[in-house]
Amino acid sequence: MKKSIFAVTSLLVLLGASAYAQMPITEAEVHQAQKVWGDGIVAIGNAYTNKQDYKALATNHVKTLYAYNKGTVLFKPTKAAVKQFRLTEPEAISYFVTGVEPEDHGFALQPWTKVRFENAGIIIDCDSAIAMGNYFFTDANTGKEAKVEFTFGYVRGADGKLLINVHHSAFPYNPPKAAH
Repeated sequence: MKKSIFAVTSLLVLLGASAYAQMPITEAEVHQAQKVWGDGIVAIGNAYTNKQDYKALATNHVKTLYAYNKGTVLFKPTKAAVKQFRLTEPEAISYFVTGVEPEDHGFALQPWTKVRFENAGIIIDCDSAIAMGNYFFTDANTGKEAKVEFTFGYVRGADGKLLINVHHSAFPYNPPKAAH
């Protein structure tokens, strides 16, 4: 096992970053990317609560987990109504911690103590992946979970890590109560 890992690592070093693009994405990588994303949202809220540099954390979160430096990112945040989409990096950061969009109140500043993903399914193409399901955000103040529907698309970055190029979140449909 160690020899094969060494061989793959050595091959990637010899071939350079383009070799990462050739590597198929795995379900394990999608799960890991989801964990890192959720942990980042919790960390931003913790930094805000503890009067630390939460904006720097949010900036790093977006810069390292989203594919804005590779091209188009389609981002439809959960709590966006007036400006439904965040197609630039500054707009994505604004959604998480406020900033350039007046309607943004800082989704990551809630704060949350946990983010839990439940995938309905994952589709993997050789150079991209799509995951869809529900994720649950545990409110730090009440302990209650907020259920949100998601679809995330992933591509591989130059360093081999997955980057989000599609992020669509919405609260579940809540039909109006029938009048009696």
